[in-house]
Amino acid sequence: MARFRFPNGIELELMKGDITEVEADAIVNAANSYLEHGGGVAGAIVRKGGYVIQEESREWVRRYGPVPVGGVAVTSAGRLRAKYVIHAVGPRCGIEPIEKLGEAVVNALRKAEELGLRSIAFPAISTGIFGCPYDAAAQVMAEAIRGEYSGLKAVRRIIICLYGDEAFNVFNNVFSNVLAEFRI
Repeated sequence: MARFRFPNGIELELMKGDITEVEADAIVNAANSYLEHGGGVAGAIVRKGGYVIQEESREWVRRYGPVPVGGVAVTSAGRLRAKYVIHAVGPRCGIEPIEKLGEAVVNALRKAEELGLRSIAFPAISTGIFGCPYDAAAQVMAEAIRGEYSGLKAVRRIIICLYGDEAFNVFNNVFSNVLAEFRI
């Protein structure tokens, strides 16, 4: 585990584990634009939280249309420990600019803030079937959080939950470099 504390008191924690087990007000789903929960993080969220999350996701798309890359949508969290799932659509690497990943992170943080949430947990967005390398995704995510933390009032805890040693080690190295002065 690696921990960081920003000047305004917000704590950022990198941990290895299963995001569906994390205790946070919201967990972030690495979503596709149609919010279809097939595999990866999205599939795990529906398997653990219940099919209601998929139903609410489809209703969201019916009502508002596909979520743009960099955008977010919100559903309940079903049986998960979280209150909400914030579905963040990251880029498909090699097809869409990786900077869109930063937009997805910022938009998820702003949505958590809008909902008055105190904690939010992110996976390694876009690193699964969307093909982004861990180091590039970690760099963009760390820089996005660094650029956004000062505007957060409700959110007090940000968790980056990484599945597996390789993801954790790469994210730990990158976050430790980007956020070196905040490491505790």
